[in-house]
Amino acid sequence: MKFFVAALLVTISSLSFACSEDGKSGFMPENSMRIPVSNKNATGITEAQFTSVIDSVEKVMTSIISQHGGKLVISRLWTNDEVNAYASRDGRNWNVEMFGGLARHPALTPDGYTLALCHEIGHHIGGAPKYSGGDWAGVEGQADYYASLKCMRFIFAEQNNAAAVRKLTVPAAVNTACAKSFSNTNEKNICIRSALAGQSIANLFASLRKEPKNPEFTTPSTAVAAKLFESHPATQCRLDTYFQGALCDRDSREDVSQTEEVKGTCHRLNNDILGFRPTCWFKSARN
Repeated sequence: MKFFVAALLVTISSLSFACSEDGKSGFMPENSMRIPVSNKNATGITEAQFTSVIDSVEKVMTSIISQHGGKLVISRLWTNDEVNAYASRDGRNWNVEMFGGLARHPALTPDGYTLALCHEIGHHIGGAPKYSGGDWAGVEGQADYYASLKCMRFIFAEQNNAAAVRKLTVPAAVNTACAKSFSNTNEKNICIRSALAGQSIANLFASLRKEPKNPEFTTPSTAVAAKLFESHPATQCRLDTYFQGALCDRDSREDVSQTEEVKGTCHRLNNDILGFRPTCWFKSARN
């Protein structure tokens, strides 16, 4: 999180920040990439799409945030060139800062930007597990999981998902897996859109980390975390998390818990067979 040091010295005790609750990181790992409005070669989403995405999320999630006791405040920072996003709390104001630099990155699609915004909201209401020593923010992997598990479904619920999917190139692995999880066509299409939004974001991570290739749905991580990993997972791990959240067939209206890991999620204690949080970052507290 960027700190305006002089101004914040007198108020820092009243504020809380995420992506990490100590305020040291955002949606992306710290990076020096900047994509200004003046960059004519930027091929991400347009300002109109940026505005439309935030409008659609704000319309749906404002009341849901209110039910949790907060007031959703989204800062629309189109002219800011940072390739990142942040969440913070200031009393009852539950803030999300969305930057134009992130939107202009060539890997970003409108659905990908929706997923990024849902991730930031996931820090606020995405539930446990949360940062150790913190009081409100879910860890990075949990914010990723909530984004596709709940938030994207809320946003896409009333949209023409069949038309949206017809415009996408859908990998066979995604089509097969989503069809296995959802017999309802609209739910299947939301699953596909959410998974491909995850691919957009994962490609962005790979680009910023200068990785030699993009992650794939058919090459899930085999890593097993020795303990809960609270920071940004590896690129493949994050794609796996978005995909599993999309595949979980738990009713989106069943809210997650802010204190325990099972409620509202796909979990072995629920006898689920798909949609688990990946072991590359998640270590169950119920083992």
